[in-house]
Amino acid sequence: MDKTYYVYILSDTFHGTLYVGVTNNLARRMYEHQNGLVDGFTKTYDVKCLVYYESYNNAIDAIQREKRIKKWNRLWKIRLINSQNPPWKDLNKEGLW
Repeated sequence: MDKTYYVYILSDTFHGTLYVGVTNNLARRMYEHQNGLVDGFTKTYDVKCLVYYESYNNAIDAIQREKRIKKWNRLWKIRLINSQNPPWKDLNKEGLW
């Protein structure tokens, strides 16, 4: 059974607070973030806008990528987002994934 894993970045506003996560179900995870169903950073800081994501065929690669991006400085993360989504549109609302 093939599964897809996602590394994603959320923001509260254009160039705002950033959150990097990993999941095996992006639709479910976005629903949880959008509705404040999980206590923690994203709920506290109201970080709900999906501005970037990547997909992987296995969990190990996705987790390694998430850890790598989390260690990056803020400017590198912003450049990554800008490379794919310069206007920082909410990809969840745009239906682009």
